[in-house]
Amino acid sequence: MLRHLKPKPALAVLLALAVAAALAVWHPWRRPAAPAASAPMAFTTAGGGTEPAGTGGKAYRYKVRAEDGLAERPEQFAAEVDAVLADVRRGWSADGTRTFQRVSADPVDFTVYLATPASTDRICGQYGLDTGGEVNCGAGHQVVINVKRWTDLTESYRGRPQEYHALAVNHEVGHVLGFGHVDCPGPGLPAPVMQQQIFGLHGCLPNAWPFSDTGALLTGPPVPTPPPTQQP
Repeated sequence: MLRHLKPKPALAVLLALAVAAALAVWHPWRRPAAPAASAPMAFTTAGGGTEPAGTGGKAYRYKVRAEDGLAERPEQFAAEVDAVLADVRRGWSADGTRTFQRVSADPVDFTVYLATPASTDRICGQYGLDTGGEVNCGAGHQVVINVKRWTDLTESYRGRPQEYHALAVNHEVGHVLGFGHVDCPGPGLPAPVMQQQIFGLHGCLPNAWPFSDTGALLTGPPVPTPPPTQQP
């Protein structure tokens, strides 16, 4: 007749310790932890505002916001944006069909952001745009300037930050106004502001403004990719 053997006390203790150690790292009754939510983005709106710039047409009200923690303060960034949009000789108001006015409270037609690369990707990604931590975008009612691009500039604008800043603002505001990308119209001609100059001038000359000194819109053959798009 077979008898059931009882485990020796020492063996039973070892088995219990092994099971306890396994359960310390494996919890089959626990659900996997949910992924951590993205940290909220914090921006500060530049105070004050400007008088309307332009001679008529549709009036555009805009705000300027800078992400908290950046070296460039909201008022500094706003001063550069204001100067670009107030240029009635070469800017988007040069043909008399638009005016621009900065305000500090809603309602606005669009908002201009200075953002970190990560925040740029998050905001632009909401519109299906891949900015890759490198470039700017303009879509919907948002103009997003990547602080990395704002600081590092592009190859064609090395040493000319003021000119590149005008290009960045004019290009992305152009998208908000409904303009899509165009190509270089010909060797030796000014690059249209809606050309993706970051990818090369293709024979054109650097240019940061939508209109020439004589009031002509500087444009070229349309690129067959409809807006919204990105990258000046």
